Amino acid sequence: QVQLVESGGGLVQPGGSLRLSCAASGSIFSIYVMGWYRQAPGKQRELVAHITSGGSTNYADSVKGRFTISRDNAKTTVYLQMNSLKPEDTAVYYCHYATRAPVVDYWGKGTLVTVSP
Repeated sequence: QVQLVESGGGLVQPGGSLRLSCAASGSIFSIYVMGWYRQAPGKQRELVAHITSGGSTNYADSVKGRFTISRDNAKTTVYLQMNSLKPEDTAVYYCHYATRAPVVDYWGKGTLVTVSP
């Protein structure tokens, strides 16, 4: 059974940085997109960034220029480098993988990021 395990969340001051990691346990094949979503209290879950199997990336406007998504060479671990963090970045961050064959969406359990003085 495949599980996604996030790490790297925590408390950071405004302007600080954090790096999130997401690793898949178990065999997972045909990943075509890996990404990060977040959900702040009282708000809907939103896409933060994703990276496709071909290496194309996409970012939410609110994080462009501050966050960078990347993956390892094996393409099974995805990272999110978050710089210049703002209080409005406070949320639970979820890792997401999608596969083609079969078509499956995998989600991590989330890691809390709190940006506060």
